[in-house]
Amino acid sequence: MPVTCCQHGEMMTTVEIVASGKAFDAILKQLMLPSFVSGVRIQNIWEVHSYITSLFPLQNIQHLDLSYNSFVGSHIPQLMGSLTNLRYLNLSYSDFGGNIPTQLGNLTHLLSLDLSLNYFLRGNIPYQLASFTSLTYLDLSYDILDGKLAYQFGNLSQLRYLDLSENSFSGALPFQVENLPFLQTLRLGNLPFLHTLRLGAYFLWHNLTLGGGFDVKPKDAKWLSNMSSLTHLAINGLHNPEWLQMIHSPKLRELSLVYCFLSDTHIQSLFYSRSNFSTSLSILDLSSNMLTSSTFQLLSKFCLNLQELYLSDNNIVLSSPVHSTFSSLVILDLSHNKMPSSVFQGSFNFSSKLQNLYLRNCSLRDDSFLMSAISITNFSSSLASLDLSSNMLISSSIFYWLFNSTTNLRTLELFHNMLEGPIPDGFGKVMNSLEDLDLSSNKIQGEIPSFFGNMCTLQSLDLSNNKLSGQISSFFLNSSWCNRHVFQRLWLSGNNITGRLPKSIGLLSELEGLYLDGNCLEGDVTESHLSKFSKLRDLYLSENTLSLKIVPNWYQNGFGTTCIM
Repeated sequence: MPVTCCQHGEMMTTVEIVASGKAFDAILKQLMLPSFVSGVRIQNIWEVHSYITSLFPLQNIQHLDLSYNSFVGSHIPQLMGSLTNLRYLNLSYSDFGGNIPTQLGNLTHLLSLDLSLNYFLRGNIPYQLASFTSLTYLDLSYDILDGKLAYQFGNLSQLRYLDLSENSFSGALPFQVENLPFLQTLRLGNLPFLHTLRLGAYFLWHNLTLGGGFDVKPKDAKWLSNMSSLTHLAINGLHNPEWLQMIHSPKLRELSLVYCFLSDTHIQSLFYSRSNFSTSLSILDLSSNMLTSSTFQLLSKFCLNLQELYLSDNNIVLSSPVHSTFSSLVILDLSHNKMPSSVFQGSFNFSSKLQNLYLRNCSLRDDSFLMSAISITNFSSSLASLDLSSNMLISSSIFYWLFNSTTNLRTLELFHNMLEGPIPDGFGKVMNSLEDLDLSSNKIQGEIPSFFGNMCTLQSLDLSNNKLSGQISSFFLNSSWCNRHVFQRLWLSGNNITGRLPKSIGLLSELEGLYLDGNCLEGDVTESHLSKFSKLRDLYLSENTLSLKIVPNWYQNGFGTTCIM
């Protein structure tokens, strides 16, 4: 468990505690901090709520970050409001529940408050939070907050960032957005008062997110034509695309128009209009619309500097030859479209800089990857992540294609195909940069290939729900020294693996998750199987014939494993 102390001036000290597991005793000792500490960051700790009161004597604390912990639905402590010198408070993604305590209103010096992604946090937003007159950052997104917003929130005149997305508020927005003169980012996704939202000529905004399945008429969207400073725009789930003609943002770098019922004609009018943002645009998300290959060709002509393009879940059918070239493209997502076998034949040229290619559920077959038909190697050295999952691949031809078409691949997704194998023996040597490999939900037979244990970069391997058989002891015993020190997660669930659970599993000392449920393992599981694991958090052994025989109250230091038998 690392603890970092950072000196920022004579009396400014920040303590950072990052742990894994339930090392409660060690955490408690480390929370006995000197009174002059001004910042504390604690992450990756489960059930830490019992000890959080140790922080409250730190009256000088100005920065408190408890994000990414697990408070298992416990309430935000009312005593949090006693830390009146706080400037920054981050409680996001920490499983807090209950209501937001009114005592937080005592933190009148707050500049930043983040309570987002607490899926058990409910009720009204206390009007006392409107006392944060110096607040510049407020994120309450992805909670389950409801009720009407208090009109006092219009007093937060210093706000630069406001995110209220994905809650259940009712009524209209009780203040004029124009009264927040410094606001640069506004996110109001899926909120009912978007129906009545009226935004004036707002020139300072850089980031605007709206959405939620409502109609906007062009006459009510004229404010879009005045936002010349806008760099990020997301308007998702709108039913009337006529408002597109109002967009005039020459500095726009990121545009998201998801679930907007857009056709090729709408995209043509957008890029041929006076908006003139095609040269500045670097990220474009048009997923889940009604677009065809015509839009794909159009974008390659207009968006010369595009780095990320998301076109999943449309009606795109790419056929040979594909002449579209995006010289700067780094990420391309064409998932949930159709790619006939001929798509990889002839001229198939996306980008020499392409790093992430997503082709999930594209009806790809084995003959899409015939070596004689390949001319796709222009990005072979740059490609780092490839998703070919949920297609109709059966034979080993995909593996040989990978040998010849990728050289630095780090992530490979091949789950939910019909692969029978065998996986070529040279896979481990050729794919020597691979970190994450998912071959789950296929029909791969035989024993676990031994070369997986010799891949020095491999951190995560998922072979679950296949037809693997034999014993697993050889996999652990034959693993290389380098692999043992990087391997983190192994999924073998839902196979036909037999024999006893070997004590050699402890050789993979860096394991965080081991999933062996749904096999034919037998025998006892004792402390000797688990004693070498300091980071193991998930151990799934159910649906076997195993017996857990561990001395009561046996725990290793920092051992916080969830064991499912």
